[in-house]
Amino acid sequence: MTKKRNKNPYGEVYALGQHISMSAHKARRVIDQIHGRSYEETLMILKLMPYRACYPIFKLVYSAAANASHNMGFNEASLVISKAEVNGGTTMKKLKSRAG
Repeated sequence: MTKKRNKNPYGEVYALGQHISMSAHKARRVIDQIHGRSYEETLMILKLMPYRACYPIFKLVYSAAANASHNMGFNEASLVISKAEVNGGTTMKKLKSRAG
């Protein structure tokens, strides 16, 4: 039995970041700034922005570029962020222990 590999006809590469403990609203504030920009410009913006959400997003963009250059042979200078989205994840319940 062989597995079928779906080749992407548009040459799109993606990276998923899961289980990042951060508010989706705070991460969207950063994502909105990088949508539609080039790879190098995106890295520069993420390094200079003062938000805590920048570092996980920086790692994701860097990982997607590494996937593109290694797996598909793309040049990193020609990459563009075409789609970036943030969805809400699981919420943790915080309990205060009390007597009684």
